[in-house]
Amino acid sequence: MQSASSESALRLVVNGQQRTLEGMDSPAPLAAVLQRLELRPDRIAVELNGEIAPRTKWAELTVADRDRIEVVHFVGGGRS
Repeated sequence: MQSASSESALRLVVNGQQRTLEGMDSPAPLAAVLQRLELRPDRIAVELNGEIAPRTKWAELTVADRDRIEVVHFVGGGRS
Protein backbone atom coordinates (compact mmCIF):
# COMPACT_ATOMS: atom_id res chain seq x y z
CA MET A 1 0.00 0.00 0.00
CA GLN A 2 1.40 3.40 -1.01
CA SER A 3 1.49 6.30 1.41
CA ALA A 4 -0.19 9.57 0.46
CA SER A 5 3.20 11.32 0.34
CA SER A 6 4.39 9.09 -2.52
CA GLU A 7 1.41 9.92 -4.75
CA SER A 8 2.04 12.03 -7.81
CA ALA A 9 0.78 15.57 -8.17
CA LEU A 10 1.14 18.19 -10.89
CA ARG A 11 1.61 21.73 -9.57
CA LEU A 12 0.91 24.58 -11.96
CA VAL A 13 -0.43 28.11 -12.24
CA VAL A 14 -3.78 28.50 -14.01
CA ASN A 15 -4.90 32.07 -14.76
CA GLY A 16 -2.60 33.34 -12.01
CA GLN A 17 -3.73 30.88 -9.33
CA GLN A 18 -1.71 27.99 -7.93
CA ARG A 19 -3.34 24.62 -8.66
CA THR A 20 -2.36 21.11 -7.66
CA LEU A 21 -3.73 18.19 -9.64
CA GLU A 22 -3.41 15.16 -7.38
CA GLY A 23 -2.71 11.86 -9.11
CA MET A 24 -1.26 13.47 -12.27
CA ASP A 25 2.35 12.89 -13.19
CA SER A 26 4.64 15.59 -14.52
CA PRO A 27 4.84 16.02 -17.44
CA ALA A 28 1.24 15.41 -18.52
CA PRO A 29 -0.44 15.99 -21.88
CA LEU A 30 -2.09 19.41 -22.08
CA ALA A 31 -5.32 17.76 -23.29
CA ALA A 32 -5.44 15.61 -20.14
CA VAL A 33 -4.78 18.62 -17.89
CA LEU A 34 -7.59 20.61 -19.53
CA GLN A 35 -9.94 17.67 -19.15
CA ARG A 36 -8.99 17.32 -15.48
CA LEU A 37 -9.71 21.03 -15.01
CA GLU A 38 -13.16 20.32 -16.53
CA LEU A 39 -12.72 22.87 -19.33
CA ARG A 40 -14.75 22.51 -22.52
CA PRO A 41 -12.25 22.43 -25.40
CA ASP A 42 -14.67 23.95 -27.90
CA ARG A 43 -15.10 27.08 -25.75
CA ILE A 44 -11.54 28.00 -24.78
CA ALA A 45 -8.21 29.24 -26.08
CA VAL A 46 -5.06 28.25 -24.21
CA GLU A 47 -1.65 29.81 -23.67
CA LEU A 48 1.08 27.60 -22.20
CA ASN A 49 4.08 29.40 -20.69
CA GLY A 50 3.41 32.53 -22.71
CA GLU A 51 2.87 30.79 -26.06
CA ILE A 52 -0.44 30.13 -27.81
CA ALA A 53 -1.20 26.40 -27.70
CA PRO A 54 -2.94 25.45 -30.96
CA ARG A 55 -5.89 23.15 -30.31
CA THR A 56 -4.48 20.69 -32.87
CA LYS A 57 -1.37 20.25 -30.66
CA TRP A 58 -3.05 19.80 -27.24
CA ALA A 59 -2.50 16.02 -27.26
CA GLU A 60 1.21 16.47 -28.06
CA LEU A 61 2.07 19.42 -25.80
CA THR A 62 3.05 18.59 -22.24
CA VAL A 63 2.58 20.45 -18.98
CA ALA A 64 5.26 20.11 -16.29
CA ASP A 65 5.46 21.20 -12.65
CA ARG A 66 5.35 24.98 -12.23
CA ASP A 67 4.19 25.63 -15.80
CA ARG A 68 1.78 28.51 -16.42
CA ILE A 69 -1.51 28.08 -18.26
CA GLU A 70 -3.76 30.96 -19.26
CA VAL A 71 -7.27 30.05 -20.39
CA VAL A 72 -9.65 32.38 -22.20
CA HIS A 73 -13.33 31.37 -22.34
CA PHE A 74 -15.39 32.33 -25.37
CA VAL A 75 -18.78 33.78 -24.53
CA GLY A 76 -21.64 34.12 -26.96
CA GLY A 77 -22.68 37.64 -27.79
CA GLY A 78 -26.03 39.32 -27.78
CA ARG A 79 -27.92 40.80 -30.67
CA SER A 80 -26.84 43.77 -32.74
